[in-house]
Parts: sequence; C-alpha cells; structure tokens
Amino acid sequence: MSLKPSALLPDLSPWRSSRDFRLLWCSGAVTVFGTFLTFVALPLQLKELTGSTAAVGALGAVELVPLVVFGLYGGALADAVDRRKLLLWTESALGATVLLLLVNSLLPEPMVWPLYAAAVLNSALGGLQRPALEAIVPRIVPHDQLPAAIALNSVRWQIGGVAAPSLSGVLIAFAGLEWAYAINTVTFAVSVALARGLRPSPPARDAARPSLRGIAEGARYAWSRKDLLGTYAVDLAATVLSFPIALFVFLADDLDAPWSVGLMFATLPLGSAVVSATSGWIGRVHRHGRAVVLAAAGWGASMVAAGLAQDVWLVLLFLTVGGGCDAVSGIFRRTIWNQTVPDELRGRLAGIEMLSYMAGPQLGQVRAGAMAALTSVRVSVWGGGLACVAAVGLLALALPKLMAYDVRTSPHAAAVRAARPSGGSGSDPGGPGSGPGAGPEPTAV
Repeated sequence: MSLKPSALLPDLSPWRSSRDFRLLWCSGAVTVFGTFLTFVALPLQLKELTGSTAAVGALGAVELVPLVVFGLYGGALADAVDRRKLLLWTESALGATVLLLLVNSLLPEPMVWPLYAAAVLNSALGGLQRPALEAIVPRIVPHDQLPAAIALNSVRWQIGGVAAPSLSGVLIAFAGLEWAYAINTVTFAVSVALARGLRPSPPARDAARPSLRGIAEGARYAWSRKDLLGTYAVDLAATVLSFPIALFVFLADDLDAPWSVGLMFATLPLGSAVVSATSGWIGRVHRHGRAVVLAAAGWGASMVAAGLAQDVWLVLLFLTVGGGCDAVSGIFRRTIWNQTVPDELRGRLAGIEMLSYMAGPQLGQVRAGAMAALTSVRVSVWGGGLACVAAVGLLALALPKLMAYDVRTSPHAAAVRAARPSGGSGSDPGGPGSGPGAGPEPTAV
C-alpha cells in the first residue's frame, strides 16, 4: 500500500495544541542557529592555534568529566526544582561562556586555554540543563503526540544546523572568528527573552531534594529496564566508535577542499532535516527498538563510505545520509524514553540518557583524534564506522528486549499513558501554577 505525499509531511499537532511547546520551539531555534556558528568556530580556532588533531579531539576529553558529574546531578535537580527556572539560569550562563570566547578572540594573541575553559563550562552547564529540557517536553505535550514533538524538535535543530555551518565558513573567512562568537552571544539573549512566556513547571509535591540516594534510585530503575539500557548501549556504540566531527577541519584539507568545512558540519543536520520533512511516517512505526538498531547500523555504514570516498561531493553525500540515520535513531530513542518513564523519575532518567547521547560524542572525538594521530584521518573515519556496524550487530543479538519492544504492548508505555491521558491540554501535572515564567530550550556550544 502506497502512502500519499501528505502522509509524509510532519505532524504539527504538538505545535497546534500546546502554547508552551511553541514557545520552547522558537526559543530553541534561535539558540541553535548561533550555537552552530560556535560549533564550527571553536575547533577551527583551536586548529589554527595548535595545528594538532589530538588537541582538537581533546575538547571531548575535557568535557567528559563535568558532563558526567553535572549530568547526573542535573537529572536529580530537574525532579526537585522548577524546571523552567533551571532552564533559564543555565541558558543565561551558557551565553556567558560564548562571551568568554568572544573576548579571547578579540585579543591581539588569542590564548588556547580559554577555549578549553569554555568547553568545560559549557559541558557542566549543559549537564545541568539538558535533563530538565528533556523532562519538560512530556509535561507540555500530550502522550500520543510525543513522537511528533520529537520530530519537530529535530527540525528546530536542523534549521540552525544547516544554515549556520554553511554560513560560518563565509563569515569566518571574510569577517573573522569573533563574529561567530558575537552572533551566538546575541542569540542566547534573544532565546532567554523569548522563553520568558513559558508557564512554571514545578516539581511533584512529594519530590525529594537532590541526593546520591535519588540518583541511585533512577539508576536502579534504568537497570531494571533492559529495553532502555539497550537504547543507551546502541547510542554509545555509534557515537564512541564512529563520531568523526572533530576531524572535519582536517578531512577538508585531506580532500584539497578547505572550503568544504562548513558544508561538512552542515551535512548531518541536513540529513536529519530530510527525515524530519518527511516524518509523517514515524507515528506508524511501533517497533521502536528495531528502528534504533537499524538506524545506528546505517550511521556506521555511512561513515565507512565517507571515509573511503575520494571525491568531496561523495563525502558530503555520505555524511548527509549518516545525518538522516542519526535522526531516525534519535527520534525513536527519545520516543521510547519519553513514552515509558514515569514523570517523577523523568529528570533523573534524562540525566542518565544524556550521558549516552552527549558523553558518547565527547569520547568519540577523543577516539577520532587519537586514531587519526596514530594512523590517518581517513582510516579514523572509515575504521570507526566499521567498528560501529560490528558493535551494533552484536548488541542486537545480545539485547532481545530492545529488539522486541513494541509501544502497543509495552506495560511501561501503558502506565505512563494512563497517568497522562493523550487528550491532555499540555498543562503541567507536577503541581499548580500558571502565568508568565521562564525557561528556554538551548543547545550546547
């Protein structure tokens, strides 16, 4: 049976039904654009100052510890405080880290250490912020609209992810790195201003204060859910073994196409944009675990092809395909998480989830930079992709509960659905409160 073209269009139900979702989406879209400018500028500046693949890859190493520590604490904090206030303060602080980069770039001789300092601060603040950001979405969007909301949030990332890296190469070449940092600083300010209309998102009335005991409770719940553990394991395998973004600035030189750096950074969100633009099919997929596994294997295969290709346009094509596979994997991972985790544990579980989808890329940068230093840039790209495909295949065999997951029969999804009816208005179930609030949806530097 063939699908009508209209059936492939994104589902806009969350946008129509939830005022807070619209505010969160617009605030995040502004931040994403500026953040992707810095995402390109930071490793490019470090490359210019050091000329070292290991130094660029080390960005991931310095970000890892604060991400783990503050991510776990941020998850517990998101269950214990007003999530919108936590989002606002961390968003403002993230803007300050970009201001640090701007000031350093304006010095007659920019220093290297502020680049690493900004990366550490950004990682810590992102660890505090992202669990609350993940946990607030199921409160403002009806349960049955969560897959559509996740797809629309991917569109927000893609708007900035395609446009900003493509613009950054021209902007940096003709105006300088400082302009990328300056624009990003402004976008953080705009994001905070837009998000002030969000309603409060208070904790549950019986919420406990953040503690190691609370974090351990979340970890025990995650361990009891082998389908959730499977999503973490597959994502870690894909990102740790095959995340070559730290090498883009060197891969472009290897291809004798330095002009393609910005385009390489844009390929992943471009591929994701294609998926989101045709995401109407997502709601008709019920075996989300299998979708996660197949998409992660597709990501690894795309990196193999990109590492072996000799033509820059083929490299860009394969990276774009990889971005599409990554989008599919991410949509279904987050759908499993958001549709099956109880609200009172959602912040702590979001902190654990964040360690897979954020710590993995940091370790992946270290892996990519170190392997490139020992072998070559090309071997690091295709070798990592090959390792990813092999690891995902082994995990599929070892994780039968992930492969068998079906939202129609999952008791965890049924329990969350019963606690939060699909016909809900998107109001906050955690406690009373309405009126003006604050709480942006940012993206890390």
